[in-house]
Amino acid sequence: MKSLLFKLLAIILVLGFTTPEYETFQGKAIYFSKAKLELGRWGAKMSEMQKKQIKARLKNRLEKEYVLTFNRKESFFKEEEKIDAISGATDSWGKNFSPGDQYKNIQSNELIQSQEFYGKRFLVKDQLQKIQWKIGSESKKIGNYLCMKATASIPTKELTWYNFSWSDLRKTEQKKDSLGNTVEPKIEMTEVEAWYTPQIPVSHGPAEYWGLPGLILEVSAGNQIMLCSKVIMNPKDKIEIEAPEKGKEITKMAYQETIKGKMIEMRNNRGRRRR
Repeated sequence: MKSLLFKLLAIILVLGFTTPEYETFQGKAIYFSKAKLELGRWGAKMSEMQKKQIKARLKNRLEKEYVLTFNRKESFFKEEEKIDAISGATDSWGKNFSPGDQYKNIQSNELIQSQEFYGKRFLVKDQLQKIQWKIGSESKKIGNYLCMKATASIPTKELTWYNFSWSDLRKTEQKKDSLGNTVEPKIEMTEVEAWYTPQIPVSHGPAEYWGLPGLILEVSAGNQIMLCSKVIMNPKDKIEIEAPEKGKEITKMAYQETIKGKMIEMRNNRGRRRR
C-alpha cells in the first residue's frame, strides 16, 4: 500500500513540475530573408545601371523580415510588412504571390495559411509538407546556438504553391510526343540546406520547413537564404498562437488552380483588347 502511495505521489510531483514548463515553453524567432535577382534572358540585354535600378525597385521583394512564434506543438509565421522606400507604399502587387500568415500544428499535422489574391481572401487548409531530412555531422554556431546541418530534396511546387509564373505554366501545359502521346512534365526539385539547434528542442522552422529535432535557424533553398537574427525564449508576456480564421477554405492544390485560372483569364482578356 505504501509503495502505491509513493508511486502516486511521485507521479503528482512530476506532473506538478513538468506541466507548467510544457505550457509556458514558448519563443519568438526573427528571420531575415534575402533572394538573388534573376532576370533570365532579359538580363542579358540590360546594362549594369538598369539592373541596379530594378534591384532597388524590387528591394522589398528580395529582402524581407519574418517573425516565427512557437510553443512545443504550434507555430505562427508572419512577414513584417515594409514601406517601399521609393514609392512610399506597401507592395500590393507582390502580396498576390507571397506567403500569407501561416499556422502549423505538428501534433495534428495541420497547415492553415491566410492568402489574399486580387482582393479575395482564402484560407488554405492542408497537411504539412512531408520532408525527408538527411541529418549530417557538420556543425556551426549561429548566434549563441550550436547548430547541426540537414539536407533535403523537395518538389519545388510544394515550396512555392502560393506563387505563379508563366514559365511554370508553360512547363505544366500538356505536351505531345511524335506519336501523339501526352508527355508528363518533369517534377522539378529544390535542394534545401538547413541548420537547426538541438538547444531549442522544437520541430519548428520558418515557412514550409519543419520536422527536425531542433528549431531551424537557417535555410538555403534555390536562390533564397533565410537566417535567424534573434531568438527570444519564454518572454515575460505570454504569446498567443492562433490560426487564421477568415477566408474561403481551400486546399493548396485548389488554390494553385485558382491562381492559374485567373492569370490565364487575364491574359486572354488582354489579348482580346489588343485586337
